[in-house]
Amino acid sequence: MKLIGKTLSELQQICAELDMPKFTAKQIAEWLYVKRAQSFAEMTNISAKNRELLDSKFSIGLQPYSLVSESADGTKKYLFKTEHGAVESVYIPENERHSLCVSCQVGCKMNCEFCMTAKMGFAGNLSANEIVNQILMIDESAKLTNLIFMGMGEPFDNTSEIIKAIEILTAAWGLAMSPRRITVSSIGLMSGMREFLDKTQCHLAISLHNPFGSEREKMMPVEKAFPIEKIVAELKKHDFAHQRRISFEYIVFEGINDTPRHALGIVKLLKNIPCRVNLIRFHKVEGLDLHSPNMQKMEEFRDYLSDNHIICTIRRSRGEDISAACGQLAVRS
Repeated sequence: MKLIGKTLSELQQICAELDMPKFTAKQIAEWLYVKRAQSFAEMTNISAKNRELLDSKFSIGLQPYSLVSESADGTKKYLFKTEHGAVESVYIPENERHSLCVSCQVGCKMNCEFCMTAKMGFAGNLSANEIVNQILMIDESAKLTNLIFMGMGEPFDNTSEIIKAIEILTAAWGLAMSPRRITVSSIGLMSGMREFLDKTQCHLAISLHNPFGSEREKMMPVEKAFPIEKIVAELKKHDFAHQRRISFEYIVFEGINDTPRHALGIVKLLKNIPCRVNLIRFHKVEGLDLHSPNMQKMEEFRDYLSDNHIICTIRRSRGEDISAACGQLAVRS
């Protein structure tokens, strides 16, 4: 059994079952998440007898990455083996900000037309161990300032392990990251979204891509089960004060969702909800005849939303030359 990915309460239960003092659990957590121990022998404030006992029954649970590729812009894509197959994580450095785009599933069930991950099909959920391992094992782990659950998979199709990982990432006994440094992106699975909003203080990003349900459903089948209007109505019930942020991701497709009618639809849909809209250039997916509009049209779309009191930005593309940009993650090897 692997200890990375265990919460403090789970470590306390393990210690109780092994007749170890309760305080040993906190010592183990500190060695795992603060001091980043690679072996039980390093845990010198735990008795030799208990270290041997732990070593006989558990492993630390760290898995090195298998491959890494680097973009001309400094973005790096890491490949990790997991129980159900391989996943990719993307490290994005930008000035003082060092972000990691984290995966939560091998493949994805959601079948969004424009996403390479969807073309893989679905192989399985990642455990909290496999999620936290991505963060601990990249070369730049000590530099990380921000985490984005926007890699492979739908986070709220794996809610329990996501929330468990977030507890480890934000707890004082864990990595002690501010929840304001963590964003979870979802297409809007309602039950998982509610649980996430109730149990964490992390930021939320919703994949919008079209304000009109009938059009959104053609590219995102989940619209049929979880209409965007109901998602927005649910979000309006929650308090987004105290610096918690809600954003909407909008990949812009030429001639499909980039018209003045769509911009007006966004303004009407998001009225009275404090949020930000991130416009994203479409990154080519093999076999799809979809294209991104030119920058002038992107800027005109942005300016319309901004003029109508919606904070709107155009996200800079990173890592496209190594297939690490938004929507491009799909294990090929």
